[in-house]
Amino acid sequence: MDLASFLSPSARAMILVTALGFMALEYGLGRLTHRKTHDWRESAATLGVAVVQSLMRVIEAGIVAIPFAFVYEHRLFEFSATSAPALLGLFLGMEFFYYWQHRASHRIRWMWATHRVHHSATRFNLTAAIRLGWTGNISGNFLFFLPLAWIGFHPFAVIAMLGINLMYQFFIHTELAPRLGPLELVLNTPAHHRVHHASNEPCLDKNFGGMLIIFDRLFGTFAEAPAQERLRYGLVGGKPSFNPVRIALGEWSAMFRDVRKAAGVRAKFRAMFGPPG
Repeated sequence: MDLASFLSPSARAMILVTALGFMALEYGLGRLTHRKTHDWRESAATLGVAVVQSLMRVIEAGIVAIPFAFVYEHRLFEFSATSAPALLGLFLGMEFFYYWQHRASHRIRWMWATHRVHHSATRFNLTAAIRLGWTGNISGNFLFFLPLAWIGFHPFAVIAMLGINLMYQFFIHTELAPRLGPLELVLNTPAHHRVHHASNEPCLDKNFGGMLIIFDRLFGTFAEAPAQERLRYGLVGGKPSFNPVRIALGEWSAMFRDVRKAAGVRAKFRAMFGPPG
């Protein structure tokens, strides 16, 4: 579920062109500063993943809208879509539920099978921001945001707020941005998100926030970059692939293979819904 699924083709095209422009700018700045910010094979594979992912979201938009409409019909309260308190409440609610959806995506293998795609890039750049799995709705990501519609926020408002959240996150996928001073205390910044994507041991399963970092600080999942280690990106123990299909579906294949091999119902359940690895 994302905002782009409900936009017109012209609006989606404008967003795509803008994103590609920023990616090109980052690549150019990386070259000027002699930093290896990109691997062309990985970037090409990411674009292949992203094209299919965007098509999947458009196809699934109408299906995902059904549970949101149903839940909203049974909402507890009625909120004005334009009042400042309601917008603030929706923003904080989105951050809260996004935090738990993101955290669950790292701790439940059924969800990790989709989210793993995003962490498979070995270069941390704006291109990696659009490396997203094809199976988010199969993993059940949208279920985490249904309570917002049940509380009383209109589904389109929920989708729009999630879209704003994800657009913000696009810009924090870069190694070129410096630390942002006091804003680091509240916002999820490029420095915090670099830690989230790093595969160094102290960085694993940290900094799950969307636009804010406050829930990580509150629930004990916040971490700064290790002082004596260079951040490494990509999957722990994984070999990078440049095949979009293998990138997108490889963990699903591995999971179902483990389920077949597991002896007993309990072991099969753990293979699907236990922690990854």
